[in-house]
Amino acid sequence: QASNSDLPPLLDFIHYSLEKQLICPICLEMFTKPVVILPCQHNLCRKCANDVFQASNPYLSTRSGTTVASGGRFRCPSCRHEVILDRHGVYGLQRNLLVENIIDMYKQGSTRYVKLDQPMCEDHEGEKINIYCVTCGIPTCSLCKVFGAHKDCQVAPLNDIFSQQKAELADCVAMLVGNNERIQAIISQLDETCRAVDNGRRQKSKVCEMFDHLFALLEERKGEMTVRINAEQDEKLSYIRNLTKKYTEHLDSTAKLVETAIQTMDESEMAVFLQVEIVEGTSTSHLDKVQRGYENMDHFTANFELQRKALSQVDFIKRKLLHCLMRDTMLNVLSASLALMLAEKTQCLHEASKFRIILRYEH
Repeated sequence: QASNSDLPPLLDFIHYSLEKQLICPICLEMFTKPVVILPCQHNLCRKCANDVFQASNPYLSTRSGTTVASGGRFRCPSCRHEVILDRHGVYGLQRNLLVENIIDMYKQGSTRYVKLDQPMCEDHEGEKINIYCVTCGIPTCSLCKVFGAHKDCQVAPLNDIFSQQKAELADCVAMLVGNNERIQAIISQLDETCRAVDNGRRQKSKVCEMFDHLFALLEERKGEMTVRINAEQDEKLSYIRNLTKKYTEHLDSTAKLVETAIQTMDESEMAVFLQVEIVEGTSTSHLDKVQRGYENMDHFTANFELQRKALSQVDFIKRKLLHCLMRDTMLNVLSASLALMLAEKTQCLHEASKFRIILRYEH
């Protein structure tokens, strides 16, 4: 058995649960008598049932809001079951007297419950709180205004203050709901921003791909330039080694000639001495001689200052016009590279024609 302290919450629960069962699914208000029951056992106000019937049968003639045509059909708004009417229309539907009696009992019980739960004045026994003290900001009774603590205060009808504060509370709720919607929109926007930022991995991949491409170009260019250096180096070394071999052979021949001459000089017999043929010394005038500076390889020195500056200025596009600056920078790099390649080619041709000139001189 519930105690007196548990009774108000229990009554609130019963009141709320019963009220939900007495709501018409059409007007969303408490059933208005007479209440009709459909074949599917759902209930409607007769007026709401007539409105649904007329909406489902717009071509049937009506007179003073009542249907005069015979027969018709409509669907239950709760379960969509098809309801077929006879010639009496919605007036042929059976009234649900049980629901009507429950509505009467509910209204009477609600009145008694409200009267039982009516707050009373603590200072004046048996007096209901029926006015509102505007000065103190609290509800009170009429005797408090006439004889009590609020006799010098400004008061107002309780209904007026109730309506005013209820409207203010409704405005606050609406404002909070609006703020919540804006906050939700901001959260959605932040989520979109997070997804956009997360797509930065694609940009990172593009940047790495571009740098890999630049590395490949640099490696290719380095290979081409080192091949040219190696080619000229091998050519010069081959020539010098071949020339060294010729001079060595000439030196050996000269040494043999000197040895023969010395042996001839040791001959004491004049006749024998005169019979020895002394070969005249071979001259080195037919041998090539290397020009001064032939060993110099400084013409392969490259100036990468422009390329270094261009690479150090590589950055992300932060403004709409920066792509123009990047384009100009790349054009400058390309121009400098072409100029450097042209200068290197000219220098190589010059040096090639220079070191290929072989001087021959007489001894």
